[in-house]
Amino acid sequence: MTKRPGSFRTPAEETWRVFRIMSEFVEGFEVMSSLPAAVSVFGSSRSVPSDPYYRMAEELGSKLVKKGFAVITGGGPGIMEAVSKGAYEAGGPSVGLNIFLPHEQAANDYQNVSLDFRYFFCRKVMFVKYASAFVCFPGGFGTMDEFFESMTLIQTEKTKRFPVILVGSSFWGVLANWMRDHQLAPGFIDADNLKLFQITDDVEWTANYLARWHEKHAAEEAAQAEPHAIAWDSVTAEGTTTGKSPRKDVQPGGYEDLLR
Repeated sequence: MTKRPGSFRTPAEETWRVFRIMSEFVEGFEVMSSLPAAVSVFGSSRSVPSDPYYRMAEELGSKLVKKGFAVITGGGPGIMEAVSKGAYEAGGPSVGLNIFLPHEQAANDYQNVSLDFRYFFCRKVMFVKYASAFVCFPGGFGTMDEFFESMTLIQTEKTKRFPVILVGSSFWGVLANWMRDHQLAPGFIDADNLKLFQITDDVEWTANYLARWHEKHAAEEAAQAEPHAIAWDSVTAEGTTTGKSPRKDVQPGGYEDLLR
């Protein structure tokens, strides 16, 4: 049988690769755990400063920092740069989770907290684990990936519900209508699933809404952060819930769960 490209490494080489993966998690956890409440913001890397969404993203970054949030982006150009710039110039934590790509994507200059990742899945954990909310501006496949991942985590209750705000009604409204016609109508999703996100064109409203949400849930989050309050059999290292085993003969419990 012919092996697929990239699968010619020996078992030993594949095993040692785990240590590189582990190092990305260790560094990410150490750096990100010191942040205040944060908002992960996504959007097109191709937006330019003259784009209205670029200006809105820059404004949002500034407003979020003034509300006491850190701002997390993918560290690249476009919307990521705009949000980072707004946060950076407002004097707040501007976090860039930069990624190695075959075609170089230069990190923007507005990061005062920077991490570099070779693995998308390590990077994606940081976006979810350390964010109190997601904000998505119009974008391409990467933006859609982050949006639908948030929907999946919340829908399956793999994570507690958190705000997901889509900025740009003319862009996101089309997608919402498609979901209503082609996912809700045939029964692939429930009506409540369409309430897991909100669409707006108002940056001021977005910042205020997230501040109110965080204030409301701050006491609950603080209680969960206490070591004695953590149920190790219900929380994974990526910040999601363990849940129930898909196999009846396997139940969570014991030392192994501390490593999940």
